[in-house]
Order: sequence, then C-alpha cells, then structure tokens
Amino acid sequence: VQLQASGGGLVQAGGSLRLSCAASGRIFSSYAIAWFRQAPGKEREFVAAIIGSGGRTYYTESEKGRFIISRDNAKNTVYLQMNSLKPEDTAVYYCAAARDGNIYDRANRYDYWGQGTQVTVSS
Repeated sequence: VQLQASGGGLVQAGGSLRLSCAASGRIFSSYAIAWFRQAPGKEREFVAAIIGSGGRTYYTESEKGRFIISRDNAKNTVYLQMNSLKPEDTAVYYCAAARDGNIYDRANRYDYWGQGTQVTVSS
C-alpha cells in the first residue's frame, strides 16, 4: 500500500483545512487509517483514526469536536477535516495504515506511512 497525503497549507487561526490521504491497493477498505502529526522538535503524535468500514473513529481529547476523520473506500481516500485551527496545530501531518484493521494511538503499530503534508496556522 502506498499513501499520499495532501491538503496542507497556511491558514489563519480559527480557519479550516481538509487533508486527504489517497491510497493504492485493492484491500484499502480493510485497513485502519490514522493521522499523526509532528511539530519541529517534538515527537510524532496521534491525532485521529478510523477503521476500515468507517464505522468507528477515535480522536485525542484536544481534537475531539474540532477534527473529523472520514473515509470514502470507493475513492481509496481518508479525509481529516480540521476546524477552529490553532497555532499549536502547526505540524507536518502524516497518514498511516494498519494492516490488521485495528486502531492504535502508537506510531509503531502502523505498517505504511505517507510522506506528510505541512499545516501552518498563523496567529
């Protein structure tokens, strides 16, 4: 599976962005997909995840209510809608896939990674 993240950019605080993670592979719908982010000088941190069917999602507390993860398996794409953005959301955002279909909040449980897309939120 190859993952391609896109949709990042520069936005003012309070604004919105929608990230996309496009995947190759016929069994994409069986994989759980997660978004992580990494700010300069910090470790990669979990943001949100969704199981293959899209029927269950998981967020960290700081993102709950602001970010929405969804997927369109017909398009092999997962989305991260980010609203009410804050300067502390500034980071490179990565999407990752777990072959076993389970959601994890640890990066080392994911098997495939995209290249990342930069999100910058100005104050």
